[in-house]
Parts: sequence; C-alpha cells; structure tokens
Amino acid sequence: MKKKSIFFLCILSFTACIGQKKYDPKETEYYSPVPRIVTPGKEAGQAPSDAIELLIGNDLSQWEANKPEGGPAGWILEDGIMTVNKKAGDIRTKRKFTDFQLHLEYKIPNHISGTGQARGNSGLFLASLEVKEGAGGYELQILDNYNNSTYVNGQAGSIYKQYPPLINACKPPGEWQTYDVIWKAPRFRADGSVESPGTITALHNGILIQNNSILKGDTPYTGPPVYRPHGAAPIRLQAHGDPSEPISFKNIWVREL
Repeated sequence: MKKKSIFFLCILSFTACIGQKKYDPKETEYYSPVPRIVTPGKEAGQAPSDAIELLIGNDLSQWEANKPEGGPAGWILEDGIMTVNKKAGDIRTKRKFTDFQLHLEYKIPNHISGTGQARGNSGLFLASLEVKEGAGGYELQILDNYNNSTYVNGQAGSIYKQYPPLINACKPPGEWQTYDVIWKAPRFRADGSVESPGTITALHNGILIQNNSILKGDTPYTGPPVYRPHGAAPIRLQAHGDPSEPISFKNIWVREL
C-alpha cells in the first residue's frame, strides 16, 4: 500500500475515534446568568412589561416639538390616536435612546390623495440629530405605496435614500399597519471616526423588510450619507410638508437594549 493511502487511513481512523468519544451532557450546560422575566403583552403588538410606552391613551407627555427649545408637541390626540399636525412640525421623544426595539402603528387616511412622495408621507427617525443644514438622523420611510410608485429607496419600508425594502408589505389606505424595528446605534471613537456603523432590522406588517441593514451614514434628502459623531438621541416622527391628508399613529412603545 502506498504511503499516501496509509496516511489517509490513519486520519480516518483518528476521526472515527473522536466521533466515538462519549461526552457528559453537563459539560455543555450552564445555569447563570438567569435571563430576567418579561411578561409579553396579552395581544399581538401590545407592550411587554419592560417597555416604555411612548403613546398610550390621551397622553402626549413623552413627546415635544422638534425645536431647539422643545415645547409642547402640537399634534392632535383623540381616543389614543395621534394625528400629524403639519403646521406644528415634527415631534420627538423627550427621552434619548441608544439601542432599542420599537413598535409603532400607523394609518394612511382612507381617502388619501396625491402621488409619489406626496401621498401619506412621514418618517420614523430612529435617532434624531440636529445639524446645520436642518434636522438630520436615520429615517425609516413611511409612505403609502399600496398602489403608488416612487423611487424604490424612498418607498415605505426603505432606509431613506440608502436601501429599498426587501418587499412591499403595504396594506390599503384606511387599515392600521405596523413597524417593528431593532435599532443598533453607531459607535464613534474619540477622534470622531466610526467604530461601528448603525444597523436596522425591521418588519412591516409582520414581514421582514430590512435584514440587519448596515447604514452608510445619515439619510439626507440630497447628497451622500454622512456620519456625524453623537451619543444617545431622541426618536422623531416627521410632519412632512406635502399637501396630502395627515396620517395617524397609535400604540408606540420602545424597549431599551
């Protein structure tokens, strides 16, 4: 028998011996730290016990105007449903967040008008940043794209001007729709360079539309994305200036990770 064949037989024999070794199951078991208990909501979409409820009932106390001085959030709130007031502008959370899981429900008006970007336009900014050019941040687009086309990296479920959604999961106007988002904020070194980029995983109406998408920077309307060093930041909802009827929100909650 050739030396080469003998060598391979030895390797196979050694591998077989390893495969025959008996292991104690306890060698691969550990019992601490014990995961803490969180009680799920009784129904799908309801806030779990460790969530911060950002919109519940007729209470806007978690929100403020997206202005340097803050001030009251000027949107309309009735029976737990918050409707955009375009004249009042964007609103943001009073609290600042880093990494989180967020649930949000929104509804495009049943008799929505307009086309393209001028049809139920809003946005969920997972971190709202103030920059010299205006309000910046990282936007997950809200828009009516049930029967309405636009540039694909600006349609509903897109990371604005960066990544289109994996699929179009829009429901018809007049129906409540959901976003469930996992946001990991970018990290920066002391010199301002990016240590790790931000990432977004998102489900639209229960369907995966962004799969751990790595952000190239912020999401401006014009120009390339850019990272600017920042820490914890508010969550912002957009009052887009298009002439279509304003959209509504309910049942918004966040879990800090």
